[in-house]
Amino acid sequence: MGILTIAEIGQAHNGSIEVLHKYIDAVAKTGVDAIKFQTHIADAESSIHEPFRVKFSDQDKTRFDYWKRMEFTVSDWITIGKHCKEVGLIFISSPFSNAAVDVLEQAKVEQYKIGSGEVTNFLLLKKVIDTGKPIIISSGMSSLEELNETVTFLNHHKADFSILQCTTSYPTAPKNYGLNVINQLKELYNVPVGFSDHSAKIATNIAAVAIGAEIIEFHVVFDRDEFGPDVSSSLTIKETSELIKGVRDISEALKNPVDKKDNSAFTDLKQIFEKSLAVNKNLEEGHVLTFEDLEAKKPKGYGIDASDYKFVIGSRINKNLKQWDFLNQNDLDQE
Repeated sequence: MGILTIAEIGQAHNGSIEVLHKYIDAVAKTGVDAIKFQTHIADAESSIHEPFRVKFSDQDKTRFDYWKRMEFTVSDWITIGKHCKEVGLIFISSPFSNAAVDVLEQAKVEQYKIGSGEVTNFLLLKKVIDTGKPIIISSGMSSLEELNETVTFLNHHKADFSILQCTTSYPTAPKNYGLNVINQLKELYNVPVGFSDHSAKIATNIAAVAIGAEIIEFHVVFDRDEFGPDVSSSLTIKETSELIKGVRDISEALKNPVDKKDNSAFTDLKQIFEKSLAVNKNLEEGHVLTFEDLEAKKPKGYGIDASDYKFVIGSRINKNLKQWDFLNQNDLDQE
């Protein structure tokens, strides 16, 4: 299986269903495997007491108001699911309430993503597990102790799940990527492990794949000058296309390890690029060869191999040689 690539739309649509559908079409052209949304139902997931994480919106008086504006109807979600299928994208969403799971089931979501703030929400986890669909867990705000409890819960209920190393910081600085955690999670839990990126850099995801990530998830935005909480930690559509090409290349490389013990595939090239010994000046018969008399010239096979130069130093030549003549064994006195 190759690397699963997921483009996260999040709130980049800013509550506009029209913009969301434009994202689906744009993302489909990048070659990404899946597109991920967030399904918010304000009354079910939040209250007027929830504080703003970042006060970025003048039109929303409270965080609750913001989630309200991010809502879509059941009909909208059904249409979203159909659109994803039409363009060949796996439809993934993060529910933030049990009510949201009911909506996503009607929309025929294919996989569920559990956001880092919901990892210890066993009520929601049980609701999602009962759908029987694959689950991707984000480890962003969880300690290993908390992850252990969640993994135990998932295993107890025989859930099909994977885990993403994630740093809940927007944008994430290099010192906080936590790439080392990818293989640590693999060893601990023996499940597919990936990387959820908030760095807004192609290189971060390429690095994650190179060291073993089986899933990469990253935020996507049309323009980093747009409005939204995740814009600064997102890739553009063009960057997404470049990333997907890079990921496919690295994935192919990882599936085809090179055996440096066997270089038979380079036999013909070695003949062209490797060199034979030659003399770098006119030399008379009887001259005793020194290091300073020698040069190495392409191709291999027209003289003594350049690698054997030590064996000819101190040998006497048995004929006159012109500058740049190849040096062969029969040009030397055989003592």
